[in-house]
Amino acid sequence: MTVEHPVAIPSLPLAGVRVVEFSHMIMGPACGMMLADLGADVIKVEPVSGDNTRSLPGLAAGFFRTFNRNKRSLAVDLDRPEGLALVKELVAGADVVLENFRPGRMARYGLDYATLSQQHPRLIYLSMKGFLPGPYEKRVALDEVVQMMGGLAYMTGPAGRPLRAGSSVNDIMGGMFGALGMLAALRTREVTGRGQDIQSGLFENCALLCAQHMQQFDVTGDIPPPMPDRTGGWAVYDIFDVADGEQLFLAVVSESQWRVFCREFGLDDLGTDPRLANNTLRAGARSWLIPRLRDLFRGFGKAELAAKFAENGLPFAPINRPDQLLDDPHLIESGGLVPMRTENGGTTRIPLLPLTFDGDHLGVRLGVPAVGEHGSAVLAEIGYSAEAQSRLVADGIVAFGQAEGAES
Repeated sequence: MTVEHPVAIPSLPLAGVRVVEFSHMIMGPACGMMLADLGADVIKVEPVSGDNTRSLPGLAAGFFRTFNRNKRSLAVDLDRPEGLALVKELVAGADVVLENFRPGRMARYGLDYATLSQQHPRLIYLSMKGFLPGPYEKRVALDEVVQMMGGLAYMTGPAGRPLRAGSSVNDIMGGMFGALGMLAALRTREVTGRGQDIQSGLFENCALLCAQHMQQFDVTGDIPPPMPDRTGGWAVYDIFDVADGEQLFLAVVSESQWRVFCREFGLDDLGTDPRLANNTLRAGARSWLIPRLRDLFRGFGKAELAAKFAENGLPFAPINRPDQLLDDPHLIESGGLVPMRTENGGTTRIPLLPLTFDGDHLGVRLGVPAVGEHGSAVLAEIGYSAEAQSRLVADGIVAFGQAEGAES
């Protein structure tokens, strides 16, 4: 396999920015991945034994490889004075420190913002927390915890059965807001010459996701019903069974779409029915309109019905599982799904950030790192000789790994 190098590609927006990342699970790593994709040199500091996220089972088995591409790994024992000292040397040359551990943990090592900013006033310090400062700030948070607290689980499941969203939406979006804050702090530093302490909160992120429902209540006085029990804003906005045992989400959301829909499916009687003259009337007629459409759609196969909706510019979607996206033709042909080396030397396909710059995606420059894979290079960059590095390895203070199948 070709050797990968952490080159600073000038065309990438964050080329030349160094980030030292202390994180695990999703929120912090997702933020670091976004910065790395944008071109920052992100150095992931993890224990000599490796980030525990690497070995999570079940639904969490994909966490590490999903959120740690384009980073370099330095495996070091922070509880040994020599290990902590070299990490502080690394931080001294960094633009950003990123962390997502419990309050107080970084301070235990003297790696908190209050300590580091005295020595390095230009440093930007980015913390991913469960809660921003306030009454809840010392509570332990998970994506599921804040979904329950923040109204999202209530809105997602049917009445009486709160249900978390089927992905780590708050963790990922919280990481995105952290990256956004870091970019703003970089811009501010250009003017002031000083860094800042930036925090991104998981719970507050969920509150933002539910802000539209908060405002719905404030405007109408009605408590928002869970989405499965909602009163439709459009007449045709549902999942329908089709002839071959499949399902499609189908929607008709504008007056022009309604006219096209009725014409395409020979529904002249509906198109001229005064009870269906506008969207408000059609939404009120769902009790008898939707059963008729369900009978209609059962007479079409999935491919035929999808083609009709696509040809006429009507919204539709197949009900896909996540594994089916690995073969999605749009993701593949548009360049949004690309091969990536995994931590065990294999390969997978991974979605890129949903962005293009002058038509180009931000690609994978470095696959998922093995534990400590880039440690030797990182230590050399901060002045550690080969002999000094060998002593650190022999003493168990650092570990140098290499992805299986990679060339030395």
